[in-house]
Amino acid sequence: MRRHWLLKGAAFLVFAPLLVAAMSFVVMLLWNALIPSLFAGPVLGFWQAAGLFLLCRILFVGFRPHGHHPGWRHGAWRARWHRMSPEERDRFRDGFRRWKDMSRDERREFRKGFGRCGPGMHGMYEAMHDEPPEMRGRPGSVPGGDGQERA
Repeated sequence: MRRHWLLKGAAFLVFAPLLVAAMSFVVMLLWNALIPSLFAGPVLGFWQAAGLFLLCRILFVGFRPHGHHPGWRHGAWRARWHRMSPEERDRFRDGFRRWKDMSRDERREFRKGFGRCGPGMHGMYEAMHDEPPEMRGRPGSVPGGDGQERA
């Protein structure tokens, strides 16, 4: 196991500088092909292009590693998955495998229970999309959408 990590470290020490050098060279070529002729800007050397590449990396990407992007989406899906019963998980897996072969109605039926916007919103969404196209967007076409309160 230790040998594995040593090999990974050695590969990183060899390939990381090569990757940075190659990207810096590409930045230099693109800059020198475009900027002087378009904007009468200066011609860059290799080290200036390497600095520009590093600056852009810091400003636009930051210091986080590429492979891991923690965020609310990952945690939300994991939490949703853990709240599902085994039957719901099986239904989700099966529907995900068959998604591209489903008709529009089958997809709508599959989404029920998985894509709720909030309490009561899913029914309103379904009602809006089940009405005829000529009625969509008209006042009163959505249940409860005519301004009158329902008991």
